[in-house]
Amino acid sequence: MAEESEPPVSKLTRTKERWAREGRFLTGKITRPEEQRLPPGQHLTRDWPILDLGLTPEIPRERWRLDVYGAVEQPVFWDFVQFMAQAQKQVTCDIHCVTTWSRYDTQWEGLATRDLLLACQPRDDASFVVLHSYDGYTTNLALEDFAAEDALLVHSWSGQPLSAEHGGPVRLVVPHLYFWKSAKWLQAIEFLAHDAPGYWEVRGYHNRGDPWAEQRYSGD
Repeated sequence: MAEESEPPVSKLTRTKERWAREGRFLTGKITRPEEQRLPPGQHLTRDWPILDLGLTPEIPRERWRLDVYGAVEQPVFWDFVQFMAQAQKQVTCDIHCVTTWSRYDTQWEGLATRDLLLACQPRDDASFVVLHSYDGYTTNLALEDFAAEDALLVHSWSGQPLSAEHGGPVRLVVPHLYFWKSAKWLQAIEFLAHDAPGYWEVRGYHNRGDPWAEQRYSGD
């Protein structure tokens, strides 16, 4: 089970809370991915900005563990070797951060969330997941978003092991939502019958975070 501890309130956290209050970066536009590749209010970058809560956990692969529990028939408790023994999948996708940067054609490798669902077998009443990270971060997703076809628990990016600064050893990638939903330093996945908003969701950010509907903040 994930250890619960409140992450530090960093300068970036205070700034992003202010952005939510001010509605910063909102354009009021709504598009669909089949119509426009870049969501409204976003700009392209070739870099990969590093955003976190002020901590960068250093978790050696030999000490990393993933706990999957809650409203499931078969709880999963894997170390890194067991995780890597599962079927692996490669995905190339675009990613979009709520701070307005987007990057095209990012390449990932990891375990498809749909294969994780086969392993843990969510109960009929499971409707949400909460992701718990090693730095104390949490974020929530509806089960159907977590189970998207291109969603992965990733260990590699562009053919190389995922670095600690970008969430290694393992992070979630859910390309169709803003990237704060793709939790870094993944420690546990909790299945729930009810919703449980996470770190940014209780600080003024949208509960779902669809970039094409510009769901940046609560009430959008």
